[in-house]
Amino acid sequence: MANGQKPIELAAITGAHGVNGEVRLKLFGEGVEALSRHKSFNEGALRLTKIRSDNKGGAVARFAGVSNRTEAERLRGTVLTVSREALPALEEGEYYHADLIGLAVESDAGTHVGRVIAVQNFGASDILEIEKDPVPGANMKKGGMKTFMVPMTGQAVIEWDAQRLVIAAVFAED
Repeated sequence: MANGQKPIELAAITGAHGVNGEVRLKLFGEGVEALSRHKSFNEGALRLTKIRSDNKGGAVARFAGVSNRTEAERLRGTVLTVSREALPALEEGEYYHADLIGLAVESDAGTHVGRVIAVQNFGASDILEIEKDPVPGANMKKGGMKTFMVPMTGQAVIEWDAQRLVIAAVFAED
């Protein structure tokens, strides 16, 4: 990747669809239309020839050179990536999920909380999954929740940059 940046993950192949080489995709981005803007994935290893919605939030796709169910099934688990340069520029306040995952999390009171391990979206807005640091119960008899979730809203997430994310203390679970 250029500039040593990690590729951006857009989808994953979950298995074969039918017998003619099509695959089912789990989408990580904004849907089929956004994914269809890209014709090449994984540094050119996979070339998209056809894509359509599966009407369940995912997609069905065909890649060049994949012509039967066996070949499609071999791609199961493959994550489709593109270089950051292949993506549109971000506007103020926008972000790619990949930029948030792994960030250190602090509260606005200055307390280290943990790190972002996932970004979920269940329909309304993005929700950050934060792994506590240290993990509760690691050196104690009593365990606790190892992760918690915070909405990616202005009230919960005060600021973020390439190194850290700051959340309102009321959202930092004990």
